[in-house]
Amino acid sequence: MGKRAAWVGQLLAGLLWLLGSTAYGQAVPRNDTLPRGRFVQPTVRVGQPIRYELTYHHAPNLEVIFPDSTADFAPFELIRRSYQPTRTRQGRSLDRTVYLLRTFSLDPVQRLRLPVLVLRGRDTLTVPALPDSVQLTRTAAPLQPGVPTPTLRANVQPLPIEARFNYPYWLAGFAVLALVAGGLVLGFRKSLRRRYQRYRRRKNHAYFLTQYARHIERFELSRSLTNMERAITLWKNYLSTLENNSINSLTTREIVAHYHHDPRVAQALHLADRMIYGNQLMEEETESPLVFDLLREFAEVRYQADERSLNPARG
Repeated sequence: MGKRAAWVGQLLAGLLWLLGSTAYGQAVPRNDTLPRGRFVQPTVRVGQPIRYELTYHHAPNLEVIFPDSTADFAPFELIRRSYQPTRTRQGRSLDRTVYLLRTFSLDPVQRLRLPVLVLRGRDTLTVPALPDSVQLTRTAAPLQPGVPTPTLRANVQPLPIEARFNYPYWLAGFAVLALVAGGLVLGFRKSLRRRYQRYRRRKNHAYFLTQYARHIERFELSRSLTNMERAITLWKNYLSTLENNSINSLTTREIVAHYHHDPRVAQALHLADRMIYGNQLMEEETESPLVFDLLREFAEVRYQADERSLNPARG
């Protein structure tokens, strides 16, 4: 019986030793190895940012996780945080994180104690940091007992606000207009091209008539065959542009044949050749105006024919 009692006592002692060893292995570290959190200034105002520094000295083989934005910073709010790489010296590692906080609480003294997680295989050990506090600085004197709360004066006068350019709406509107314009161009491109060609031809025809009249006027004032030759050259160049041909490089006989011996072209060019290359003007003053009138009339006819080809509906 005595041996059995001794065996039971040894068994209980072993169990107690194992429990004590396990509890010691998972116990919270001593104060000299706890994480330390501190505010960099002793006072703070409501809404004013304040820096909170959290440091932890530990063994190099430990995997340590500092609080992130999901942690509870009450009564403070997290603005941002900044990490520093781990530094190891003389067998000790140092982790350091600076948090930028702000508070809107009106408590005179506000405390903060953040936990640090230590990973040990599949287990996670939460190590709370040493607490630190900061004193709230009031910007208004506290009310004395029995003194009523002052009445706030309401100011509902609207203040002018500078108008801002609404870029998204304008860009969206511009995109819609661009799509509509693109659709119109694709749908009516033939009609638009035809209109543009008619516009260019009208401008060229008006320019031709103006320059042609100017050469005639100079000829009548100077009676110089050079001005007559310039007028005929202008006529050839205009018809070459209008009909996309090269009559400005053809002879009189070839031009007459090109226009199927049109009597206006044949008569005008033969008279002009007799005056220019014969170096003489007809005694009758009706010969030179006839040349100019026949060539202008023929240019008008060819222009009207070109207009009808571009706009069959009007023809």
